[in-house]
Amino acid sequence: QVRLVESGGGLVQPGGSLRLSCAASGRLSTFYAMEWYRQAPGKQRDVVASITRGGSPTYAEPVKGRFTISRDDAKNTVYLQMNSLKPEDTAVYYCRALGLETYWGQGTQVTVSS
Repeated sequence: QVRLVESGGGLVQPGGSLRLSCAASGRLSTFYAMEWYRQAPGKQRDVVASITRGGSPTYAEPVKGRFTISRDDAKNTVYLQMNSLKPEDTAVYYCRALGLETYWGQGTQVTVSS
């Protein structure tokens, strides 16, 4: 029904930057909030950042000051700007939409390595 498609992942060096995009098939305003999660091999999937329908952002402590979540309702897209990337940021990043149901994207790989 609702599809979320992530893009923008790739291989970057420590200290580099990357911007992830999450395009929703429906109107972004339909959802209570949009979130970014990440999951590294052998670890649980943890929330990285979230943004409410009203535009209020929340960040996990490890990424505060480095990551920025934003939304463009006209494009039905949520972004995650990642700066000062560290090897510990390496993970598959997933987009999640909270509405009448919870929807997940397929994920995009981010690898931070020298």
